[in-house]
Order: sequence, then C-alpha cells, then structure tokens
Amino acid sequence: MVRLVSSGTIDMPCIDVTAISVSKALLWHCVEVRSSHRVDSLACLGEQAAVQLATDLYGFVNAHLFDLVASESGRLSEVDARLRTITEQQRQYLAHADLARVIAAVPGKAAAALSHPLFDPEMMPSGLKAALPASLAFLTDPSVRHRYNDEFVSAELSRYRSFFDDLDGRSLSDQQREACIRLEDNNLLVASAGSGKSATMVGKVAYVLNKQLHRPDEILVLAFNRSAAEELKGRIARQLGVEAGELKCRVTTFHALGRKIIEETEERPPQLADWVEHPAGEAKVIEKIIEDLLGVDPEFARLWIDLLVLHPKADIPAEVFDTKADHERYLSVRWRNGNATIGTMAGVYVKSLQEQTIVNWLWLHSVEFEYERQIALENKNGAIRHLHPDFYYTASQTIHEHLAINADGSSPFADYVAHTESKRASYREAGLDVFETTSAQASRGSLVSELEAELAKRSIPLRRKCYTAIVQALEPVVIKHYHKLIAVCIKHIRARHLTLEMLVERAGSLHDSARAKDFARAVWIITEAYSRKLEEANRIDFDSMIAKATRLVETGRYQSPYTLILADEFQDISEPSANLIKALKYQKPFTKIFAVGDDWQSIYRFAGSNITIFTQFEANFGASWQGRLEQTYRCNQFIAETAASFVQRNPAQLKKSVHSTRPAIARSIRVIPVASDRGKPDFGEACRRLLKRLDIFLGGISEQWRNDGRQKLKVMVLWRYNQLDPFKSAKPGFENIDVSGLSFHRAKGLEADYTILLDISEGDYGVPSRIEDDELLNLVMPRPETFEYAEERRLFYVALTRASRGVFLLANSREPSRYIRELSEIAGDNLRFETIDGDLLRQCPTCRAGYIVERTGPANRRFLGCSQFPNCDHTAPAK
Repeated sequence: MVRLVSSGTIDMPCIDVTAISVSKALLWHCVEVRSSHRVDSLACLGEQAAVQLATDLYGFVNAHLFDLVASESGRLSEVDARLRTITEQQRQYLAHADLARVIAAVPGKAAAALSHPLFDPEMMPSGLKAALPASLAFLTDPSVRHRYNDEFVSAELSRYRSFFDDLDGRSLSDQQREACIRLEDNNLLVASAGSGKSATMVGKVAYVLNKQLHRPDEILVLAFNRSAAEELKGRIARQLGVEAGELKCRVTTFHALGRKIIEETEERPPQLADWVEHPAGEAKVIEKIIEDLLGVDPEFARLWIDLLVLHPKADIPAEVFDTKADHERYLSVRWRNGNATIGTMAGVYVKSLQEQTIVNWLWLHSVEFEYERQIALENKNGAIRHLHPDFYYTASQTIHEHLAINADGSSPFADYVAHTESKRASYREAGLDVFETTSAQASRGSLVSELEAELAKRSIPLRRKCYTAIVQALEPVVIKHYHKLIAVCIKHIRARHLTLEMLVERAGSLHDSARAKDFARAVWIITEAYSRKLEEANRIDFDSMIAKATRLVETGRYQSPYTLILADEFQDISEPSANLIKALKYQKPFTKIFAVGDDWQSIYRFAGSNITIFTQFEANFGASWQGRLEQTYRCNQFIAETAASFVQRNPAQLKKSVHSTRPAIARSIRVIPVASDRGKPDFGEACRRLLKRLDIFLGGISEQWRNDGRQKLKVMVLWRYNQLDPFKSAKPGFENIDVSGLSFHRAKGLEADYTILLDISEGDYGVPSRIEDDELLNLVMPRPETFEYAEERRLFYVALTRASRGVFLLANSREPSRYIRELSEIAGDNLRFETIDGDLLRQCPTCRAGYIVERTGPANRRFLGCSQFPNCDHTAPAK
C-alpha cells in the first residue's frame, strides 16, 4: 500500500499505481502519482528530492509486484503458454503493452504483476528472474524483444510492399513505411518540412486496421484545427474506401474532443464563452478588460502605462550577450556615427534603455528638457571645458546626469568612475544645479521615483498625458506584443493555478526584475478580471474545457474507448492538451500513442504551446520509439540542406538529416539589399519590381515548366508583421505567376514554387524580431528556452522552406539580418547577392552580410569597401 500525504491522506494499493513521474512547476518540482481513476501530486519539492521520491516509490511498487509473481509461481506456465501464442506466430509488432495485454488475460496475482505498466525486470531479483519460463525473456531481456521486432519489421516491409506502394495516392518512403509498422507503447515521429507526415498518419491507420490490431472505434486521431482534422478525415476515409461521414475512427480537434467528453459525461454540452470560437475573440476580450480596468483601477492604470511607455523591452545587461554587436543590435533601432542608438517617444535617440525610460517618463509627464546639450564651463585657470550632460531642464536650469554606476560604486566601463568625478568637480566649481540618477536605482526599481522627487524639489510641473495620446504615439506592435504576452500568461496562470506571490518571486530572477514585477502585478489583475468574466457568465473557455475534460477522464467519470491515439502537429502541443492525452492513455490499459510533428516548426508559443513536451517526449510519456521522416518532397536539396543546417544551430533542436526528391538548384537562395536615402526602404515597391522581373524571366523559359500542364507558377510573398503587406490596396496580376501574400505564421503548411521574404533585416520588427523573444514569458514557463531567439529561428526556417525552386530575401541594405550572415556561412558561394534587377553584387568576404561598393577616401582616393561600414571595415584597392 502506498500512502500519499499532501492536502489529505490517500491510501493507494501498489497494483493501482499506473504511472509515477516528476514534473517541473514554476518554482519547484512535483511528483505525480496516477491510477486509472485519479491523479495525485506531491508538490513543493526540490529537484533532487522529487527525483529521489519518485525513484523510491517506483522501487517500492516493483518490490510488491515481484512478491506477487513469487507468490503464484505455479501460474507462470499458463502465462508462458499465452505468450507463445503471439511470439511464435510473428503476426504482429510486439510492444510491452501487447505482451502485457496477453498476460493480463491470465487470472491471478502473478499475471497482474507481470502485466503491470510499472513492472521493471531490471529491478527483479536474479533468483526470481532465473525461475521464469523462457518466453518471459520478451519481458525481462530488452534485446530479445528488440531483435524480434527488427526481424518482424524487415519481413513486414516485404509482405506489405504493394500495400505501401499505393497508399494515400503515393508510394511511401522507407521511413514512412517503418513508421507505419512500428508501434511501441509511445511513438514519436520527427518529420521534416514537406516530408509527408499526414500521408504517414493515413498509412498508420490503414495498416493497423488491415492487421486488425485495433478496431476502428478504438482509434482517435487528433489535429490542431478544424480544417486539418477535416483533411485528415477525408484522406483516411478515401484510403479505407468509405464516405467521410461513415468513418468509425474518430478524427477531431482537441477542442472538439474536450467538448464531446463533457457532453457525453454530463449529458449536455459545455457552455463556452461567446468569444472563444471567434479568431480575434480572445484578443478583443483582453483589450476590453484592459480598457475597463484603466477606468476603475488607478494602480493597474499606472502599471499598464508604465509598461507601455517606460518598459517596451527588458533592460538586459551587456554581459548576457555573446558579443558587443549582439547587445547593440538588441538595443538599437538605428546607428549614429557607428554607435547604437535607441528611439524614444520624445523623438530623440539615446544610448541606453535606462535613458530611454527617463526620456519616455519625461515625455509622459510633459517635462521640457534637452538631451546632451553642450555646456561651456570655465575653470580656475581660464580654460574652457565643454560638457554634454545627459539631460538639461530649462525650467530650472538643472543638469541631470544618469550614471552607469552600480550599487557598489563600480561601473562596467573603463575609467568611467574617474571621468564622472571630474565632471562632478567641474559642476561644483561652476556652482550649477545638478542631480544624478544611477543604474543601481534602475536595478532596484526606484529610478522613476528618484527622478520624480528631484523634479519636485525644483517645482518643475508635471502634466501627465491622457491615455488616448499615449496610444496614438505608441507603435501598434508594442501594444499588440503585450496583449500576446498577456494571453499566453493567462493560459499558464489558470492552468497551473499560479499565484501572484509565485509570479513576483519568479520576476525577481529575471534580468529586468523591476519591469517583470510590474508586469506580474498587471497580468495578475487582468487574469483575475478574465476569470471573473467567465464566472459571472457561467461560461468556460477552451483551456477550461480541456482541463474539465481531463478531470472527467482522470476521475473515471468518462470511460475512454481509445486504445490507439494519433496526434498531428505535436510540436504545437500545450500542457493542457498533453495532460488530456496522458489521462486517456493511463485510464485505459495498454493504450498507445503515436505523435507526429517537427520541432523545427514549433512557432506557436504565444498560443500556449510548449516545445519541451515534444523535445523531451520520453520524459513526458515514458519509454518510446523515435523515428524520422527525412525525405522532403517540397524544397530542392540546396534549400533543404541550408535551412536544416540553419535551424540546427540551436543545439536543443532534435537532429535529423534532410534529403529532397528534388535536386539542388545552385544559388536558389538570393539576397537582395534594398537601399533608401533615409528611413526604412520601400519593400512594397521592391517586391513589385522583383515580381515583374520574375514574371518576365519565367515567361522566357516557359517551355521548361509548362510541360506539366501548369499555366502559372506559384509565388508567395511572406512577411514577419502584417503592416509590411504590399498588397493592401490590390494584388497585382501577372502572365506567368500567381501571387499570394501571407505572414510567416500563416504560411506554415503551405508551399510555392518561389517565395519572396520581406524585410530580412535587423530591428524590433525585422527578422529576428527583437520584441518577440521577451524574457517575461519566463514568468510562467517552467522550462524556458535558453537559446537566443529560438522561436524566431524556427519561424524563419518555416519561411525558408515554403519554396521548391527559389527564395528571395529582401533586406535593408544598411542593417541586413544576422541570419543572412549565418546562411552565407552555411551556403558559401551558393548564396547569391544581387540587385533588384538581378545584377550580381560582390559579397563582403569579412562580414558576409554586406556587399562591396566603391568608396572615396582622403585626397579623393578611390577604394573598395563594405556597404556595412563603419560596422565592417573591410577594404581593398579599387581595380
């Protein structure tokens, strides 16, 4: 008997324990103990304590199981006979569940122990193991079962050759065929972009039904949206030769499954909130909640406006970044004299995020100031010294220096403290009114209050701008970014029952803890209002519906009919959805999971997905087989190889090699720098010129591609943010190409002959987008990603892999994306730099992101240099 003491005391027979696992919560670890009708969690544990407790429980349960086997050794001959009926016929693949199902049919305690899901032969006493019949080696010696299964797969590939030669309208690859045949208790198929994962799922269902391993009504196929579910349902039905409406396998979405479980259990459908099924419903509700709170909650209003105006991004120390250039790229929106500068709402450019906070606060309160005004000071010997204090307030003739000085009096910059003392002395000597703020105050979160106190001493008036004026001055993407952050935080807070205290404690561990604590308090107020809105309407949202369905399964009120669960796009799974799958699996003995996805294409973190459920599949679901689909039917080999190398620079991504059915096309990734006399380049105009050029070119070689009956080739224009859409007025028409435009996210799953990617440049709204990789997500995610811009890298991979023939990257000629340099390092000379008209540009051999231009030096000397000067100082003699 296992006794669990947490909020209460639970006595659970060892034979009822079906799973023991360790999970990472926000601030601690917990041990989860499952039976077929309940789930208990032992929380608030350190990692080592949790692992040790789980290990001890696992050993205790197994010791009891071994005692049961020894107590009924006389029944083992019957177990042996049952096992031989399936192992000697070699009729099917044998997972642990298949062996356990056969053993469980034998009455008695020994068979119940041997078929138990936690039975671990590695822990069995050697004497007991030696007394077991020979057929039980399939249980006690992993090599015996693996050898049998390898031989079975080899033979089955031959037996089912014609079956797989014409399945779902195609001939499956060897990897697809093996994935259809192998069926361990838990299976993860790691697919490449365009590798035919849907065809594999269709093949899997068709194969197990042909083998009569599962009945149709025992098979559950899960997709992430309605259109994907309908497509899968139609393809499976066609393969089986039935109408979609007559298909007995259940093909559905997670949301529809949750709704059905509740409806079948409670004999009425759940009452969903009216906004949940509208595409923009959640965003609209969050906007309305914020609007209402601004009118009734002064503390929330202060927090919200401070986040938007004073903290548009986290103030992260330079030492966190790999290089000085990486830090400057994170900070800046433009360069001035070779230095990174940061924009402010007052229209001036400053040198640090702390100075940005000060300027934005001054703008918010309508305080007049000058930034870095030159002041001439005469010292005792009559010499003139020119100083440039950070801020000068004309109303009181006050100088304000913001100093990069830490709490211990040190500075990250050489000679900074000595230079500061010299300036202080000059100010004292001149008798000027001066006050200082410091980085230490910013770290403590007191910077703004100290500034306000100093201005109050000088009676400088403060006139706070109205919210309407603030919103009009903000870039819309800043507000949208915070709305997206709030949406994902609400999901995690409600699903994990997080508290404000937990969020504030976690905020203290982030780099910009002052900003994080403000956000934690703001998002907590919003979450409470969101929950109240649901309660007052007596409604639930999708996440609540999935959670309720999970509880109905875990408590046994809903009896699962499913013995095989297939899940598509598994890289996008959220914790609530994963918990529903676990509940179904553990409630019905011997249930198997077959998950398919591509962690390289996990791009929906803001919708609640958690990539570690995929990349740590075995830790989440138990011992598993992992297969690969490495043959792509979409990109040519050059694009496929280059994109694969690019995304795998993040070591946390699962490794695979990608092979294309299309031969490599040299220089099929092309970089086109787009220049502008001032401001941002006109990517819309550049895109239209490129489309016209491409249309003319393809018309000239039409005999090469019209032989398959196509009248036009497909071109997709893709962008990171919708404000870059060049087709807002009207989509252009062409003779040889059919053009469509989409965001990177919406392009996932689609393909074209050519793609044009807009604004592959550095910047907050470029690629990678600096505002998306926000450390605030770590407030609610127990396993945050540590690789810089991890999801942005995957999103760019998705955009790269939509094209079969060629990709054009349009970049700001002044600030090309770091990803262009990476692609150049991977592809070498096969990455072509060219003008919008197709003329070759010589790539800079030093920075690999710029191109060679002719420049003029002293005495009108002509020489060759990099377009990225002064950030790249490559030069060569003019020819």
